[in-house]
Amino acid sequence: MQRSTAPRRHEIPPSKDHATVNSKYVAALSVSIITVSMVTGCGIIGSDENRLTLGTTDQLAYSADSPSPLDPAAAYGIGAWNIMRNVFQTLLRPPPMAGGRPTPEAAEECHFTGGEETEFSCTLRDGLQFSDGAPVTSEDVKYSIERVLRIEYSGGPFGLLENVSTVKARDDRRVVFHLKRPDATFPYKLSTPVASIVSDKHYPSSALRKGFAVDGTGPYTMKVNSEGNRGKSVTFDKNPNYKGTLSVQNTGIDLQLFSSSEDMSRALKNSKIDMVTRSFTSTQVRDLKRLDDDTIELYESPSLEIRYLVVNSKNPTVSRKSIRQALAQLIDRSSIVQNVYPDTGKELYSIIPAYMFGHVNSFFNKYGEPDVEKARKLLANDGVKTPVRLTLNYTSDHYGSIAKEEFNEIKRQLNASGLFDVDIKGTEWSRFGNERLGKGYAVYGMGWFPDYSDADGFLSPFLGRRNGFENEPSPRVRNVLLPREQRESNRSDAVEDIEAIQDSVADDVWFIPLWQGVQFVAAQDYVTGVERAVNSSSELQLWELRRGLPSG
Repeated sequence: MQRSTAPRRHEIPPSKDHATVNSKYVAALSVSIITVSMVTGCGIIGSDENRLTLGTTDQLAYSADSPSPLDPAAAYGIGAWNIMRNVFQTLLRPPPMAGGRPTPEAAEECHFTGGEETEFSCTLRDGLQFSDGAPVTSEDVKYSIERVLRIEYSGGPFGLLENVSTVKARDDRRVVFHLKRPDATFPYKLSTPVASIVSDKHYPSSALRKGFAVDGTGPYTMKVNSEGNRGKSVTFDKNPNYKGTLSVQNTGIDLQLFSSSEDMSRALKNSKIDMVTRSFTSTQVRDLKRLDDDTIELYESPSLEIRYLVVNSKNPTVSRKSIRQALAQLIDRSSIVQNVYPDTGKELYSIIPAYMFGHVNSFFNKYGEPDVEKARKLLANDGVKTPVRLTLNYTSDHYGSIAKEEFNEIKRQLNASGLFDVDIKGTEWSRFGNERLGKGYAVYGMGWFPDYSDADGFLSPFLGRRNGFENEPSPRVRNVLLPREQRESNRSDAVEDIEAIQDSVADDVWFIPLWQGVQFVAAQDYVTGVERAVNSSSELQLWELRRGLPSG
């Protein structure tokens, strides 16, 4: 077997003419996936004991501020969602690749009814059961959705469902959603963990379920092995009561949570784990590529992961547009990528990633290359006294230890201009998630993996009526452009509005895109199904993995 080739250098398209529609995006992903398949398709199914151990740097913890890390009404992060996708069911499941449409999972079939996308009907599969054997009915689906909307957890994913007006259980198996506004993207939202089906036996109607316990109807049951309030590993066992579309290829998975990517990489090399999902540093990618040991395979594929700064509209330090635009004018993305993420990132100039339909380089079109004099003029024309004192906040453990290097690089750039006096501060994710809300943080760093594989998955959660950032976009974005792009069932017809929204973000600067990820997965050569186990949205599909025999 050969390893994956070196990543290609990202070239920034110079204008809007390079916006990409669905078909081109699917084609780009398909080429990468085919290449990976050819690299990895030589495992031989073997052992009766078909259990695997995976490693990740995603952390799992609860605190007084965040007591329910795995409750569908509260959880809103890639690490938690990757656990939840494997233990809960949703009516629909995400498409296998971006550009596709959700397909039935707990539902037998779903469809819009009537002339507009305001009524959505689903029929449950016959014989669905919770992991304790209790039957699942349409009343459970109704309860699950209404519970999320009733709790309305601050910083949680309830905004994905804010367009739901009522949910009706027509009979034991049929459930109907009535929407406030037409929304062709609603099936995508029903495929996310916020729409997980839960039981009123385990999940209170108006309160969160605290701790790590989970009860669902998905392909696995699970248990978090913890020390105090922090998870150390997660044990997934095949759910004997599961009924759905997924074919589980293993008897179970053990997921080890590593505090550093260095420890995780070392465990892989020493054969203590079978596969690594997240997160690699550029140094580790290069190290794995240089390995003489052919028993470890490195898989490279496109990723929709983005990193960005949130500029907090509630914080008075950045309330003036000139200050926000000066920040956007000074950020040097090429330097961030070259100095911190040379193999694992590429420059990003929009909140929608490259290769997603509708993407335009709005920040590059507006600000061009980093320019201190342009930034100085923006501030001077608005009468802003310099240097502007600012703290950049980041999470110290959620995106790996390298996040500190990234923020030191941004600090260096801004301070070198003489226009800003910047400090940085790292906070554990268990506190960061809530502390970022309100007005405490002026500017903070976040990562985003799309809730669903449509351009709207990078717009509604950022700019919608009940977004998870509490920022205020322009009224035209919220009241005209967003509703209009969402109602287009032919998504290519929404591109013009999607482009206009990105341009508005570049002008208002409540978000500053930084870089887009390149996805790497490493596995021992006897692990099969790796190319399907992590898709372009970094969704972890454990059921695809199987232990085979080493290649020969």
